[in-house]
Amino acid sequence: MANSKYEYVKSFEVDDEIMLPNTIIVRVHARDFCRFSEMHEFEKPNDKKALELMNECANAVLEQFPDVIFSYGFSDEYSFIFKKETKFYQRRGSKILSLIVSFFSSTYVTKWRAILPQKDLKCAPSFRARVICCASMEVLQACLLWRQNECHTNNQYNTCLWQLIKSGKSKEEAQATLRGSLKQDKNELLYQCFNINYKKDIPEMFRQGTCTLKTEVEDIVKYKDDGSPVKRTRRKVLRVHSENIASKRFWKEKSCLSKEELDQFCEDLNKTRPEYVKSFQYESRLMLSTWIVVRIDGCHFHRFSEIHEFEKPNDAQALNLMNACAVAVLEEFRDVIFAYGVSDEYSFVLKKDSQLYQRCASEIVSSIVSFFSSTYTMRWNEFFPQKEMKRLPYFDGRAVCYPSNEIIKDYLAWRQVDCHINNHYNTCFWLLVKSGKSKSEAQNDLKGTQTPEKNEILDRLTGILNYYDTLPPMFCLGSSIFWDKETKMVDNEEGATGKSRRVVVVGHCNIIETGFWEAHPEILDEKVDRFKSVQMANVKSTPNGPAIHSAIFRLSGAESEGSATPIDLTGDGPHERPVGAKKAKGRRKGKGASSDAQSESQFIQQATLSANVASLTQLYTLYFTGGGTPEEKQSLWSTIQNMKIPMGLPPDAPPS
Repeated sequence: MANSKYEYVKSFEVDDEIMLPNTIIVRVHARDFCRFSEMHEFEKPNDKKALELMNECANAVLEQFPDVIFSYGFSDEYSFIFKKETKFYQRRGSKILSLIVSFFSSTYVTKWRAILPQKDLKCAPSFRARVICCASMEVLQACLLWRQNECHTNNQYNTCLWQLIKSGKSKEEAQATLRGSLKQDKNELLYQCFNINYKKDIPEMFRQGTCTLKTEVEDIVKYKDDGSPVKRTRRKVLRVHSENIASKRFWKEKSCLSKEELDQFCEDLNKTRPEYVKSFQYESRLMLSTWIVVRIDGCHFHRFSEIHEFEKPNDAQALNLMNACAVAVLEEFRDVIFAYGVSDEYSFVLKKDSQLYQRCASEIVSSIVSFFSSTYTMRWNEFFPQKEMKRLPYFDGRAVCYPSNEIIKDYLAWRQVDCHINNHYNTCFWLLVKSGKSKSEAQNDLKGTQTPEKNEILDRLTGILNYYDTLPPMFCLGSSIFWDKETKMVDNEEGATGKSRRVVVVGHCNIIETGFWEAHPEILDEKVDRFKSVQMANVKSTPNGPAIHSAIFRLSGAESEGSATPIDLTGDGPHERPVGAKKAKGRRKGKGASSDAQSESQFIQQATLSANVASLTQLYTLYFTGGGTPEEKQSLWSTIQNMKIPMGLPPDAPPS
């Protein structure tokens, strides 16, 4: 990543390392699971297949992440416990919880078809996650007891509730019947009215929840010549049920939970207060009246792209899939007002006054990462119908607050500068590799090269003059996603009228220059400038449009309209609806970073020039279309010519 004048925005990132000796628990629970279960017609009060699906996801997490050694789950939640000395991603809270919830979400989608073959997955499932820091084994024990008590209490209540509803009562009547009832009252109700013995007739999985842990087993890998077996020890995921997972006896019986990974419980614990355990939740409330950015990044996506044979350096379909997921995020979370994406990353900007999840960082990050991951997995076949998904995608994420409009714009400019530099390098790199060079040879050829030298390489290898300028804007500028107004003509009795509605659009725009933000002030809730940027089509339709249009082309450096493409003066690049693009993970962060400082500088200079050009365009428009006395017009014309001098642009002849 090249040094940039925008890199100061990294100073707003806050370290969230969870210090030793805290034991880390990541608690994952479904988001709006009541609606999700109704939509998919899960059996009440417990759907065995749905619980099996949750358990399979927990198994997959333990198999994927060696540092997760134990988990406990019931209904729509699971808690994952890490070994006490874990260095997993250097114990950064946001990264840990986002990776776990992302992988869990992707697994949920992929295993749905095998476990629930008769049901179509109608919407992307998503989960929230929180980190609990257990300062001692007593806190860990209290946390496990709290969750298992919650499992028992909820299941007993729901069993009674749904038996009453199935017997003919309304939901309100059933709730009124159970109001104020104790544990023994519910047991008697089940037995006397429905002949159900709660302990004997209700499966353990529903009453006690499910524990998942790792144990060591010996596998026979081959036989010697004399017939004796050769054995190898490996870790196997084991699923168990227990009436009290917080008991000293249960913990001692599980030899796999050795003292090196977790300590033993010193004594039995019979009750705990939820408030006590909740006080250990790793809580981070994001600062009020600041822009929240949730940036997600693909985990091991270089390997993911190789396995799925993404085209290098950019795979348009992979980029389209990423953009489709980002569009879904904006539609699902209305507090997200803008997104910018490139390669395997996306930045989501939440409005300044957002109260989503009371601005709790872990809940915001985990919900967005989870929804993005499950959407990516669900929609894979739309974009890659001929490719089977061979490896699960998952992402990490973090939330950062930026206090002002200028700083949030600089953050987005930083990401777009990084997009440009990496794409320029990778385009050269992969063309060199495809020409027959090895990867190391290509890296050596590009070492120390500046923008002009890279452009020469591209032109020479392709035989196309200014080849880089011919690449799709999606590759060079990334993808910007935001809400915009769409007007449709509707016929009625009074004739055709325009009807507006808000839609999510995908654009590939220069968001460094001011023109984009002037054209879309509603994104950051800015005041509309009196001299708003003018679209080319609108300019040409005015009486003096040709004169303005001619001036614009002179500003862009083109001798004639057909000799060059004018700078996008509004900053409002080509739009698509809603599916844009995601770059294949051929990106190599940091490659050629120092040598590309000049490239980054030239890119910023070009953007600054474009912004100045946009201002001049507004003045030209005002001159040719506005009113005023001859003296005022002459004064405005002098202002225009004076602005052009430091830009190195030739003066115009006075208009007739």
